Amino acid sequence: MALIALLSTSALADGMRLNLTKGVTDISAQVYDLHMTIFIICVVIGVVVFGAMFYSMVMHRKSRGLKPANFHESTKVEIIWTIIPFIILIGIAIPAAQTLIAMEDPSDPDVTILITGSQWKWHYKYMDSDVEYYSVLATQQDQIHGKLDKGHNYLLEVDRPLVVPTDKKVRFLITSDDVIHSWWMPAFAVKKDANPGFINEAWARVNEPGLYRGQCAELCGKDHGFMPIVVIAKEPAEYDKWINEQAAIQQKAKEEEQKLLAMNMDMDELMSTGEKVYQSTCAACHQGNGEGLPGIFPALKGSPIATGDMTKHIETVVNGVAGTAMQAFGKQLSLKELAAVVTYERNAWGNSTGDTVQAKDVNAVLKGQ
Repeated sequence: MALIALLSTSALADGMRLNLTKGVTDISAQVYDLHMTIFIICVVIGVVVFGAMFYSMVMHRKSRGLKPANFHESTKVEIIWTIIPFIILIGIAIPAAQTLIAMEDPSDPDVTILITGSQWKWHYKYMDSDVEYYSVLATQQDQIHGKLDKGHNYLLEVDRPLVVPTDKKVRFLITSDDVIHSWWMPAFAVKKDANPGFINEAWARVNEPGLYRGQCAELCGKDHGFMPIVVIAKEPAEYDKWINEQAAIQQKAKEEEQKLLAMNMDMDELMSTGEKVYQSTCAACHQGNGEGLPGIFPALKGSPIATGDMTKHIETVVNGVAGTAMQAFGKQLSLKELAAVVTYERNAWGNSTGDTVQAKDVNAVLKGQ
């Protein structure tokens, strides 16, 4: 009774679902219908079996003076209770196979998106246009550490959602940079593992515009719970406008980076930008105070890397460190962001090297790979 009360007052009050969602794709609707059909079949079987059992226990109990029958195997009964489950299983298998075949058919897509998981973010690349970006947890660190009240979408919000068109077949190519992740979007009935060195396929045709949330569904490290997925489905015309705008923005950003190579940013700009990049990208492991987590993530405060050779420091941030959780940020951050975050790490928390790293310094390391 206590459990029932808890479910009714807390879980249901918070809008938690106790069943599958119908979702917003034809496949998700098929999965839901299949689930409910099998559930009903199981309920009917349970009612019949337990009903017969309890009826026999009550109506043929010893206190009523009934004596148990003495008989051996009945061939007829054996045949009946073999044939009936066989028919039930075939009846379940046919629609289940049809649904599974439909789920595994990503052919003839209208849009193809490469999804790459890495600790602990998602990278989206639109294969049909020159658009790609990272999607990172947007929940404030103060909420995570209990300094602020949890928001309505706590740990389920990102800085840049994936955008897809409605009424179009979208193929997802899913892989990983490091460990096994899993891209799970319940509203689409899509859950595919992201395995390093392999590409798994999935697809969805979203029927309704809207915002949909999911999560990484594979234990992928200490920040597994901080790797949400947000997808926005737009009408085709609105989607086309968005993709063209993003392509133009990214092209302009590339042109600006080329201009940046001939310029020098001052220390104040580098430190301001670097702090923002550090807090959103590096603080989860190395901590906001640069002291890291002893025995797990090394401190940057007073470290030989952050206070030693500047080129080696840039190489570490750009290329990562093989065999450790230190990722390669060369493709994740812009030249300006890379230069700024290295400058910040070399001058924050009392490191005070006085070094200013410029975009051209980072570019030289990238070109030398």
